[in-house]
Amino acid sequence: MKAVLWYDKKDVRVEEIEEPKVKENAVKIKVKWCGICGSDLHEYLGGPIFIPVGTPHPLSKSTAPVVLGHEFSGEVVEIGSKVTKFKAGDRVIVEPIVACGKCPACLEGKYNLCEALGFHGLCGSGGGFAEYTVFPEDFVHKIPDTMDYEQAALVEPMAVALHSLRVGNFTTGNTALVLGAGPIGLATIQCLKASGARIVIVFQRKSVRQEYAKKFGADVVLDPNEVDVIEEIKKLTGGVGVDTSFETTGANVGINTAIQALKYEGTAVITSVWEKNAEINPNDLVFTEKKVVGTLAYRHEFPSTIALMNDGRIKTDGYITKRIALEDIVKEGFETLTGPEKKKHVKIIVTPDKSLL
Repeated sequence: MKAVLWYDKKDVRVEEIEEPKVKENAVKIKVKWCGICGSDLHEYLGGPIFIPVGTPHPLSKSTAPVVLGHEFSGEVVEIGSKVTKFKAGDRVIVEPIVACGKCPACLEGKYNLCEALGFHGLCGSGGGFAEYTVFPEDFVHKIPDTMDYEQAALVEPMAVALHSLRVGNFTTGNTALVLGAGPIGLATIQCLKASGARIVIVFQRKSVRQEYAKKFGADVVLDPNEVDVIEEIKKLTGGVGVDTSFETTGANVGINTAIQALKYEGTAVITSVWEKNAEINPNDLVFTEKKVVGTLAYRHEFPSTIALMNDGRIKTDGYITKRIALEDIVKEGFETLTGPEKKKHVKIIVTPDKSLL
């Protein structure tokens, strides 16, 4: 079968590999659509980050090259002998967590914090940029008949955003700042609106992404090249700052603005993956008892995310900006999303089945 493999930084290839075989507790899925994630782009530009190189991943026992792709939907075509929740023909998505199930975090149900954490599509256990993949049934979710495969492929990034709200203890009526209007930033805006945010402010330099932010529900979009962002946020929040900020840029200016924009005892949530260190002034936290927390992926959010998307409280119209074939992923996907046209796109989704294009 055809699959997309990461060999090294800036070295991603479409190759023929052996079709995976179903395991006793797993289902085999024919992939319909798979989104290109920011994590994939980080691996392409600056990796390896999550991808095991040299030393095998403790759970997958694999090293690079690995199959990429973790935001995907598909159809079950075969089930293992011990599978009880699925049958051939079921329409599904995968929650792509690879966890040991035995460490303290896993035993507490916090499987996204597993000591040996990996991600399907990054750690060598297979992935969604392929014609077929196999995954344990416990991390596979059925999708409603009213949700198409394209929309279903967006559940994963929306779940990332929803989890970040929960980590930040965001509650109805609170105020929020979102740093960046890329795919996760836009997903965060939608989750904030669905959660009853009083005001959602977005930090975004001038580009088409400002329009995307407004379309996805931002009440105010601030360009740091045009206004004093902190001053404007204070004006919009009665002089105190926002309750919660969500950093999705991975840039030093993002994390510092996220902290400075908070009210006393506010919380800055870091969703972004970083390729290098950031610098902050700890006194910005000490003098006002602000908090900075990290958020990683999701846990137990997929059912809620599916429900919120299916009933329209989380909207995805306009989120997909390009559909491409698997064999075109390097030029039409990775190069597009890391080149001069990158800000024109929100989500590029990929299919191994050209009949879907």
